[in-house]
Order: sequence, then structure tokens, then C-alpha cells
Amino acid sequence: MAVFALSAIVMSTHAQAGYASFVMDANTGQVYYARNADTRNFPASLTKIMTLFMVFEALDTGKLALDQKLPVSRRAAGQTPSKLGLKVGETITVEKAIRALSVKSANDVATIVAEAIGGTEIKFAQMMTRRARELGMRRTTFKNASGLPNRRQLSTARDMAILGKAMLNRFPTRYAYFSDLTFNYADRTYSNHNNLLKTYEGMDGIKTGYIRASGFNLVASAERNGVRLIGVVFGGKTGKSRDTHMASLLNRAWARAQQNSTLAALPRPKPIVPGIAPGSSRTPARLALAQLANSLDWGVQVGAFKGFNRARVAAGQAAQQLRSLPVTASIEVLPLVDGKDTLYRARIVGMEQDNARDICRQLRRTALPCATVTPSGDIQIADAARRYPTVRIPRQWISYTWKISRRARASSSALTSSRRMKSSPSRRSTIRKPST
Repeated sequence: MAVFALSAIVMSTHAQAGYASFVMDANTGQVYYARNADTRNFPASLTKIMTLFMVFEALDTGKLALDQKLPVSRRAAGQTPSKLGLKVGETITVEKAIRALSVKSANDVATIVAEAIGGTEIKFAQMMTRRARELGMRRTTFKNASGLPNRRQLSTARDMAILGKAMLNRFPTRYAYFSDLTFNYADRTYSNHNNLLKTYEGMDGIKTGYIRASGFNLVASAERNGVRLIGVVFGGKTGKSRDTHMASLLNRAWARAQQNSTLAALPRPKPIVPGIAPGSSRTPARLALAQLANSLDWGVQVGAFKGFNRARVAAGQAAQQLRSLPVTASIEVLPLVDGKDTLYRARIVGMEQDNARDICRQLRRTALPCATVTPSGDIQIADAARRYPTVRIPRQWISYTWKISRRARASSSALTSSRRMKSSPSRRSTIRKPST
């Protein structure tokens, strides 16, 4: 841990304020740095990450809807800043409430959503604690939804990293709320307190926190070249020194983290079919592609990774970069097993050929890898090799064919005779973008 000595000196004066720090790989869980990681401290507004986790689950179960109006109670209106200053009897939609929590860190809004889900904030805090324990946050206890001072509201750097990882894995598209730089409400514009969103390469969330007893806290997540890190800092002396320290911790973890990732694994060309000249335009494969160009079983692949969760998050993040997606599109993660090695391929599928090509064009503009996937599940090799000429892939991860295990669709009934993927079945989830 000597490499972190300089950073530790910067924060050494914060130990009495409950200093702790933690850096981990968001997908594999590998820990790259930990100091006082299991010491219980005051989370302050990091609490609102858990509050939003509960809101997102309520949206999934139908208990809440984005356009649902939530009433402002006397207790909510009486909360201390940071707040929107809502009055008793007013309402705010769930959509606005989410942005008020992720950007403004509004304490009055935290109470509003707590009462909407739990009936009272006290009951909601009990629900938060139970759910936190289910996620593996063994040393965390919540007493309110906002993070306002309460001597029994405690958490740890490790637990907050676990929560950040759960947020990314459970809600890879709704996580985008934490990337918002501003929030507009009642003719006012509020700026996100996480300044690293604007200054640190790859940073896209997640939440700051501060009360006098805790110092300046931060849970941050950044992604570079298919590797995502989560960092946690408790007890910063100032917001600026906390941000500088977080950047230092992440910078030193990248080199080690990127050794565990691989991008855009590509298959070898298929063997030549006897009796058909190589490159002939009359090959069965070319004839089939021409017939299926308008089917909905085209897709794109945005990477191949050592972990399922990493692949799913990568596909979700790629989807967030797109201007639009067909309503039939969904995320699919396909395992490729060869002996003891398994690689998970991140794909967005359920579209026509033109859609797939357009999506790859969009992603290339953002420097993200992308290759189109045919209805038979094959990467279009020439296209992919031209885009990633420098990618080197371990031989044991290469397959002659990659097959998609597809859901039956009325519009693609002609594909039912296609061969099924011989490896493990895929797991698929519908793409849902936050409303804007």
C-alpha cells in the first residue's frame, strides 16, 4: 500500500473526523485499496443513494410511477437545508423527486419519498436498513432518509461501495440520474455537488455527502476502457481536498484494474465450406443475410468481459449513449465457455440491420467499441476487424460461431429453424431509459 502514502498524508488530519477510503472493481468486487474500510462513520447525504435505491425498486414493483404526484407533509416541509423549500400541501412528481435527490440532495424531498413508500420516515428507515443488510451492508443502520444528523445513523466505506455496486448492477439505466449536472425546478437551476463529473475522465456518478460530524464524503464511480471502479471517501476536510484524494485513489487503481478486462472479443473466420469458392456472393450465408436484412434478430456487440455483471452494465451504458432505440430492443449477455474460461458478450439485440449499423455508427463517435451481430448470432468479422485492428484476444476465448438464443417473434418466424447456441443460455433484460 506504499503507493498510496502521499494520498494518505493529504488526508491524515481527517482521521479524527472519521476518515476512511475504499476502492474496488465494480464488476468483479476486487478491492484495490482499503483504509478504515469497516469503521462506522456518519454517511450524511450518502444515505440518499439508499433512498433512491428504494425508490427505484418501488418503481419496478409498481408502488410508484414516474408521473405520480407526491404530497408535501408538515414534517417534510420542516426539514433543514439542503432543500427545495416545498410548502405543506404542494406536490412533486416522482421524476422530479429523483432528480432533486440525485442532484440537489434535497432533504425535504427525501422525507416526501420516504413517507410515500413507508408511510412514515421512521418505518422507511427500518425498511432501508433491512434492505441494506440483504445487500450485504452488515455494518449500516439508517434512521432517516436524508442523512441529517442522527448519532445512530452509521455506515462504512466498504458498505457504501457495496451499495454503489448494487445500484449499478440492479439499475444500470436509472443510474444515469446520478450523471445529471443540473436540475431545474420552479424557475431555478441547481448544480450537482459532485464536481468530479466535470473534471475527472470517465466519472459518471454517484453522490456526495456532508454534515459537520462526518466531514466531506463521496461515493464515486468511473469507467475507462470497459473497466469500472467504485471509490469511497469519508471524512474529507473540504470538498476540494476530498475530490483530489478520490482522484488520486482512482488513478492508482486503474493500472491494476485494467489487467482484468478485455474489450471486443472477436471470433476467427469460419472454415471454408467445401464446394463454395471463398468470397463468392452466392454462399448460403450471404443469401440468408440478404433475406433476413429486415428481420428483428439483428443486434450489436459492445464488448466481451470476464464477468456477467460487467457485461450487462457495459451494454446498459452503451444504450444510454444512443439517441433512440427500437421499442423491440433489449440487452442480452451471452456466455462463451471454453474449458475453464468463460467470457460474457455484451449485446443489444432485437432490431433490423439498418438499426444495428446506425447504432454502431453512433457508438463509434463516442469511442465505444461496436460490431453488428447477424440473425444467426455471428459477428460481421470484416466489419469488426476493421474497427478494432489492435485488439488481441486469448486463443481459448475464440469460437468459430456465436449463436444467439432467441425469443420467438412473429415477425421472424422464418428463423425458427436456425441452430441454437451450444453454450449456456443467455440472460436478457429489457432496456429502459429514464424519462427526461
